[in-house]
Amino acid sequence: MEDQFINDVKLGKNVKLFHFVNLYGCAIGDNTKVGSFVEIQKNAFIGRNCKISSHTFICEGVYIEDNVFIGHNVTFINDKYPHATSTSGHLQTEDDWHVVKTYVKSGASIGSSATILCGVTIGENAIVGAGAVVTKNVAPGTIVAGNPAHVLKTEYV
Repeated sequence: MEDQFINDVKLGKNVKLFHFVNLYGCAIGDNTKVGSFVEIQKNAFIGRNCKISSHTFICEGVYIEDNVFIGHNVTFINDKYPHATSTSGHLQTEDDWHVVKTYVKSGASIGSSATILCGVTIGENAIVGAGAVVTKNVAPGTIVAGNPAHVLKTEYV
């Protein structure tokens, strides 16, 4: 079976979507599972063999490579200085800000309720503990936890 397109969403083969998923303008790779109440916005990319747990928010500009685990209620952020209105006092539009990209490399795991600020890279096979707030890059094979996230162990792999 060829890749499927649902409106502006590209789904790979054997993608499993659970109830109440909101997808638009994104791409999801083969064999990935997306839990209930997940939103994946336009210009976000999810690789192959990933598990995205329920209640997670993946915004525009997030790139998740293959074999990544995302726990429940994980939130990604794509704007360092969000505002509702422009300097003129009008509601902001897409022209009033720019997306700051975030990368989650192959084999990484992000625990439930973690918040990932924009502009960071979570390295290959890194682990982000539940509830962590990631404000800086996480090196490959490193375990981080806390708010702000700090290194617990390096090169555990």
